[in-house]
Amino acid sequence: MNFSQPGMIEHSDFCYTSVNRSCPKSTYPTAIRITLYIFFITIIVLTMCGNLIVIISIAHFKQLQTPTNYLILSLAVTDFLLATVIMPPSMVRTIETCWYLGDVVCKIHSSTDIMLCSASIVNLSFISIDRYYAVCQPLHYQAKITTYTIVIMIIVIWSVSACVGFGMVFLQPNILGTEDFNYNNVACVGGCVLFQTQASSSATSILSFFIPGLIMLVIYQKIFHVAQKQARSIHSIACNNVQFENSKMERKATKTLAIVMGVFLSCWTPYFLCNIIDPIINYSVPPAIFEMLIWICYCNSTFNPFVYSFFYSWFRKAFKMIIFGNIFQAHSSSIKLSID
Repeated sequence: MNFSQPGMIEHSDFCYTSVNRSCPKSTYPTAIRITLYIFFITIIVLTMCGNLIVIISIAHFKQLQTPTNYLILSLAVTDFLLATVIMPPSMVRTIETCWYLGDVVCKIHSSTDIMLCSASIVNLSFISIDRYYAVCQPLHYQAKITTYTIVIMIIVIWSVSACVGFGMVFLQPNILGTEDFNYNNVACVGGCVLFQTQASSSATSILSFFIPGLIMLVIYQKIFHVAQKQARSIHSIACNNVQFENSKMERKATKTLAIVMGVFLSCWTPYFLCNIIDPIINYSVPPAIFEMLIWICYCNSTFNPFVYSFFYSWFRKAFKMIIFGNIFQAHSSSIKLSID
């Protein structure tokens, strides 16, 4: 999601030396460029492989095909697409400080970037709702959170995200009233920047991040309060082993998904704070800072699968089966994975 703004940096060249209105280009030393390429490629490969394993695991093993895991699957697809479609061009733009793929591809890339980032936020919002019913209203969970409900949620996630992403870029509400300033001071050949006014940057940050984040925090606070009461009840009254194991599994799933959300907030908060502040300080944040913050946001998609592998034994077992090709054996999809 490249909401970077114009800033004061030192330039040594232009993206296109023979083209008028070419963007200035900053060139890193060769050693730094090679190091950066290795670093970013490592992030991209880890993100792709980690999320692909989550996708294959949930799609292949019948035991993992539950409402909660369908939402996790949607989140993993979002992160996988971010790694395959968005990160590679962003890597070149970050290191070369120029966009060489043309204006049309820039708009498609920016639209898809915003769409996938928005999908991550909405995915996590629906996951928190799913956890709320699982922990706070367990007797009504199976009746309310059905496969049909999850399908509707996923359709809403991707539809809303697509409208936000492509609407922002192609309808350009972000530059209303500042078209001349954007053309004279920001737009140039070889750049791919989504300029925003102060009103636009504040509105998009609050609506797309701070309000959903606050809602998720409130929901999880409620969930943890109820989970603590359930834990005390389990230890104070007699209950059978099935009830105990089910409650234990739900609490662990909630804790894991809360950590996923915490990682998300940690990765995205610096970027959105900077996005709000930059217009206030006359767009003086250097583009390199915005690029760094964007990659911190992207790293959220890298972290999620590692959270699963650390907390879920089913993920570790599925990982081993996928790596060693055991999923190609007959009836492997019906294998019981330990879920804790």
